[in-house]
Amino acid sequence: THATKTKGLVSGGGKKPWKQKHTGRARAGSSRSPLWRKGGTAFGPQPRDYSYSIPRKAKQLALKNALSAKFADGEITLIDDLSISKPSTKDMAAIIKILGFEGQSLLIVIPENNNNIKLSARNIAGVHVACASDLNAYTVIAHNRLLITKGAVSGISESRVYDKGAETA
Repeated sequence: THATKTKGLVSGGGKKPWKQKHTGRARAGSSRSPLWRKGGTAFGPQPRDYSYSIPRKAKQLALKNALSAKFADGEITLIDDLSISKPSTKDMAAIIKILGFEGQSLLIVIPENNNNIKLSARNIAGVHVACASDLNAYTVIAHNRLLITKGAVSGISESRVYDKGAETA
């Protein structure tokens, strides 16, 4: 962070250097005035919050455009269902190998939280799992391939991208 000391924060300067009148000198109230050597800084940088919240419609449009670009490039694969009865990295790796995504960064989009899928995929390099409701433009762009279940497609279209109030480009 960046911070400077104002005349109140610089040590010293509590005593008035000389009396107010009848000295012939300019009036001075503190030896730590910004005008003086070893004085504080006037209007220097102070720590502040630089965060900015992106408008909802802009987020929706970004996600819509990211998904459209992935679809145009043929990087989205749709499957009927992805169900694993118990957490098994070996089973998930086999599914990924069968689909031909081995060695690529892959984002698996599921309709709702499924612990078995998340636990099965978390130890495979480059594979991430996201719920349709948590999908954002960055996660879509950050992965080479997307594997989306049919349930997740309806979840995306209902909740996020194709909202009635969203602008279309």
